[in-house]
Amino acid sequence: MSALEFIQECQEKVFSGIGISSDDAKKLLDIPEENLKDLAKCANEITRDFNGKKVDVEQLNNIKKNACSEDCTFCGQSAFFDTGIETYQLPSPEEVVIKAQKAKEEGAESYCLVAAWREPSTKDFEKVCKIINEINDKVGITVECSLGFLTPEQAAKLKELKVKRYNHNLETAKSKFPEICTTHTYEDRLKTLGIAREAGLELCTGGIIGLGETREQRLELALELGRLYPEEVTINILVAMPGTPLELQTDLPNSEIVRIFSVLRFLLPESVIKISGGRESKLNDSGEELLQSGANGIITEGYLTMGGNEAKKDRELIEKIGLQS
Repeated sequence: MSALEFIQECQEKVFSGIGISSDDAKKLLDIPEENLKDLAKCANEITRDFNGKKVDVEQLNNIKKNACSEDCTFCGQSAFFDTGIETYQLPSPEEVVIKAQKAKEEGAESYCLVAAWREPSTKDFEKVCKIINEINDKVGITVECSLGFLTPEQAAKLKELKVKRYNHNLETAKSKFPEICTTHTYEDRLKTLGIAREAGLELCTGGIIGLGETREQRLELALELGRLYPEEVTINILVAMPGTPLELQTDLPNSEIVRIFSVLRFLLPESVIKISGGRESKLNDSGEELLQSGANGIITEGYLTMGGNEAKKDRELIEKIGLQS
């Protein structure tokens, strides 16, 4: 069987509802370079068949920045590293409402509140709930949250407040995780995802590629995501932050990025697969190729510690390739 025939056979497994095996996923990720465009094309066809032409466009609000107690080696917000970024605490609900309204007017479908801490204190969680209430009352945009570790009671409260989706990234493969973080475990992250799911929240999870992991470890992460089957997968491309242990990390080749996005689509035909941090600075086309290689979502207007494309520019990019924002 040729490489192309194998890719097409795997695509047919997805279309028929059988799905691909872990061995299939490994072979797809290792497909010869000359067949990479075939892999991307078939991933794109799966995307269009299951998800249509719609691109999920999201905006973030980093509502509490820096001084996080965790030692994630990629993160410019960790209190362990001197990265020189600005710091601030939770803003007023009124400030967030203004930004959420702007995001809605710019075409964002969802607005994600993100906070840099291990977990919210009771007092901070109450403040976040007030912010969510104000957005619901005054803006009417879908609210998502990324607030670190959750208790079952907190997750239930977010569900009560009509939060749609909870983001908690696995960051990397389980076998790589101890090199990336020592202040909590991979199992801690899985536990929070389970708590969110049990409360009825949709899941958004994923990680960062380019941390120095092997291709096999990217596969390991992809298979774990396939097992969890989240409604949304968010994949960041490392932007090395000065002052962090990974500041000199070598960039991944573009072909490796296309491979993992494409294979994720074979594993997760129905999920939103979102190109997140690093899209503008690490790709020469802001994600245009990836949106035709399995991805069907983007974050616009910036990330937790860096800026991004203006919403108008991203809408033009999406329309240019015949998709819809």
